[in-house]
Amino acid sequence: MNEAYVYDAVRTPRGRGKSDGSLHEVQPIQLLTSVLKSIQSRNQLDTAYVDDVIMGCVTPIGEQGADIARTAVLEAGYAESVAGVQLNRFCSSGLEAINQAAAYVMSGQVDLIVAGGVESMSRVAMGTDGGALFMNPQIVARHRIVPQGISADLIATKYGYSRTDVDTFAVESYRRAEKSQQENRFAKSLVPYKDELGISLLDRDEGVRPGTNVESLSKLKPAFKMMGTMGLDALALMKYADFDHINHVHHAGNSSQIVDGAAGLLIGSKSIGQQLGLQPRARIRAFAVVGSEPTIMLTGPVPATQKVLKKAGMTIGDIDLFEVNEAFAAVPLYFMEQLGVDHAKVNVNGGAIALGHPLGATGAIISATLIDELERSGKQIGLSTLCIGGGMGIATIFERI
Repeated sequence: MNEAYVYDAVRTPRGRGKSDGSLHEVQPIQLLTSVLKSIQSRNQLDTAYVDDVIMGCVTPIGEQGADIARTAVLEAGYAESVAGVQLNRFCSSGLEAINQAAAYVMSGQVDLIVAGGVESMSRVAMGTDGGALFMNPQIVARHRIVPQGISADLIATKYGYSRTDVDTFAVESYRRAEKSQQENRFAKSLVPYKDELGISLLDRDEGVRPGTNVESLSKLKPAFKMMGTMGLDALALMKYADFDHINHVHHAGNSSQIVDGAAGLLIGSKSIGQQLGLQPRARIRAFAVVGSEPTIMLTGPVPATQKVLKKAGMTIGDIDLFEVNEAFAAVPLYFMEQLGVDHAKVNVNGGAIALGHPLGATGAIISATLIDELERSGKQIGLSTLCIGGGMGIATIFERI
């Protein structure tokens, strides 16, 4: 089996996913095109050698529809021979794209590929694509499907995470993100977004809030309590009958931010890298995906990590750094407790609570951040993992070259 190498990783800044966000005026195709152009220019890449472009997109309708990956290939001026496909595995789509790209390379059927994702959440609102999993009353009732925020609160209730616990975690995410921006730790992968006149619209992740503390977060009202009182708590508790109520602890300050952004990794075989003079940055050691219980929904990173470690013949102690997507604060808290992982190894540059979660792109963004940090710190092995809607988890192990 061939080995799959990461030769480059590029991302846009993450802009606030609202009408006043710095990237709101930018169409998602423009975000993604900028990533492909940066990959080409940074590597002086003859794009005729690229076989395919795989891009995650969680709401692939409107401006994000019609196979945005192939559209971006054309807009970026890549060779006509380069194909493109978009995929949707909910929040993990960007990492799923990377894993599928790696599988293509490992199989020997593809030599060079770009994989990542895009989401313009200010322009194409989350959930506007509908779907039976969330909209069909019979399916919702049969499988006890509740909004992810209630699932996060259910995790906090079941495993005893208090409001102070989740707020304290969130404050640390903001602190680390602010420090990383000050030290320019994101510079290797982050390419400022410029308009057609060359004017920079955004050169850093827009969601970092300096000075955030537990006291300021304590003033925010639980975001999912009212929703729960409308029957959704009762629906979840039909499956979790050991509890008589759900403790609602999550809010806008300890949950992932809605943002706009795009990212891509250049992945290929050893032979194509040698042929094109590309320097490998990391090797993809193993990847795994699992299904998990769909009501509590967000616990999948734990079994996915256990599965990928088994595939790689490794233990949790072999991993130097973790990127655990901060969909909600309870998710990484649960991950660290269940697997015995020190917080000092997890999201060392902050996470989605402070930096944002552009759904289709996040898996690629955190993987780029992980590879950058392995290089910066001189560490060797990193693992990216995300929880996924509908009850799934995904994990990938990267080894620094």
